[in-house]
Amino acid sequence: MLTDYHLHLRPDEPGTEPAQYFTGANADRYRAVAEERGISELGCSEHIYRFAQALDVWQHQLWRESAKDDLDAYAGFVREATDLKLGVEADFIAGREDRMATLLDAHDWDYVVGAVHFVGEHAVDHDGYEVWDHRSQRPDELWRRYFVTLGEAARTGIFDILAHPDLIKIWGSRRPVPEGDLRRFYELAMDGIAESQIAIELSTAGLRKPVGELYPSRAFLEMCLDAGCPVALSSDAHVPGDVGRGYDQALELLDAVGVRELAVFERRERRLEPIA
Repeated sequence: MLTDYHLHLRPDEPGTEPAQYFTGANADRYRAVAEERGISELGCSEHIYRFAQALDVWQHQLWRESAKDDLDAYAGFVREATDLKLGVEADFIAGREDRMATLLDAHDWDYVVGAVHFVGEHAVDHDGYEVWDHRSQRPDELWRRYFVTLGEAARTGIFDILAHPDLIKIWGSRRPVPEGDLRRFYELAMDGIAESQIAIELSTAGLRKPVGELYPSRAFLEMCLDAGCPVALSSDAHVPGDVGRGYDQALELLDAVGVRELAVFERRERRLEPIA
């Protein structure tokens, strides 16, 4: 079995109205590409900050600008009008864990994808709100803060899958990168990851970003495997053509590190299925 749990039915750009993208016909476009690429388990996980209910969790400017949709309507659409698994991509916001947990508990997700997009008030990967635009530290300090935050996100236990775990590398050489062995940063997240036994997302999205690499790096993935964590395979597609894109490289890596099974979810229950 192959999976792709981290899909977005609508692009991130402004002006993409839910009525245009949250349709059975659009979901069928994703399903068609998945079938062509041998992916049988498909799930949708829209960004939680695009839903008005998320403002009960955090009032960040980006969230206030983006939170227009209705979370109940989204969940109902996926359950009633598609055959996709129902997921959501929820941010870890330090100090707002209880509020996020309360919001998530209101729906019967198949899985929750947890992501660290923010270090403090500033975004890791979003133009206009970047942590890099406000840096007063060396890149070492920013990477340290990111991976400490990642470990805290895993430890909460409110997420089923840890998304694009080394997202901080997204910009590649366009942003400062610490010198030397990066495992000293990965190690900062490992206690929380090992304690939670959260599924680690192997994401092909990084191949489409400036860094041009899978998330996470092989070294980080191996550390997570040594800690006993399973793997969830995803593309983070925002358009149908990106479903399963780059899976050849992802499957080569999984084979090289000895992964023979993938995490599969239903109503937040996890099981392992052999990679086909």
